[in-house]
Amino acid sequence: MTLIGHEAAWREWDEALDGIRMHHAWLLAGKKGLGKMAFAMAAARKLVAEPGIPQPDGPHPDIIVLTNLPKDEKEERKREEGKPYEAKRNIAVDQIRQMQSRLVTRPTLGTKRAIIIDPADDLEKGSANALLKSLEEPPAGTFFLLIAHRPARLLPTIRSRCRLLRFPALDDAAIGRLLAEKMPDSDPQTREAAIAAAAGSPGAALEFVAQDLGKLNALMQQIARNGDRDFSLRGQLAGEIGARPDRGRIAAVLDLARATIAAQANDAPPLALPTIADAHAEIVRLAAQVPTYNFDPGLLVMHIGGLLAGAAGASERTNV
Repeated sequence: MTLIGHEAAWREWDEALDGIRMHHAWLLAGKKGLGKMAFAMAAARKLVAEPGIPQPDGPHPDIIVLTNLPKDEKEERKREEGKPYEAKRNIAVDQIRQMQSRLVTRPTLGTKRAIIIDPADDLEKGSANALLKSLEEPPAGTFFLLIAHRPARLLPTIRSRCRLLRFPALDDAAIGRLLAEKMPDSDPQTREAAIAAAAGSPGAALEFVAQDLGKLNALMQQIARNGDRDFSLRGQLAGEIGARPDRGRIAAVLDLARATIAAQANDAPPLALPTIADAHAEIVRLAAQVPTYNFDPGLLVMHIGGLLAGAAGASERTNV
């Protein structure tokens, strides 16, 4: 399996596999959407595979994946009903303990077992402390791959027991090649906008093209250039986003707004830069809330439109 742009990570992993002693815990660190989970699954299959033992095409019995779960089922019900909610998603201590109970038995097919935790920076305090015990005294043949978008949130004692494997943001050329390969029927203008909005994340770029945000991109560019005094463009934005956008669409819209505002800074006069920087910071703040907050689409559109128009207005005022 080849992950575009992460050849260095594969070299480091393969060299470790070929070495005398494989480190028992790895921390896969990088921003969301870089393919860390795909890498972890493929790397884990390489790790547990042994000569002469057939490997299943589907789920592997010696690869355990722990991921976050809704902390409050009532909050999830609100989400399903379209009501405001602020659910926190965490990896609970019970999940860690269930995993540990499996570690007392031998692997099913061979002599190795891989544990993937995604995202490890969502571990609850009790979960983190429970996991630490396994990292300190791992059973023979057990290896951990911890995926983290924000590794600084992990306990220092957990980070210190892991070998760090960095996943840097990809350059525009690499993302362009990926889009051309995966989305060959998309138009060049949409791909170009997707590259700008992705900020180095191939997952975000693919989501952008899948969401078909070309028209939305043109509307945002128009507001950023000329403002929106009669709010008509914001009305069109609302129509393009839709009445009930899912989280993927909201994230893609915010990525696009961030890229549009950032591009304004390239040609803006110095006096306009603080306003543009504040607008950019607000979009980044909103994007961080996407996994846990239920946005009102209408209010979100008005807010985004206001930030774009404000950035345009700042440039206008400084050029008078």
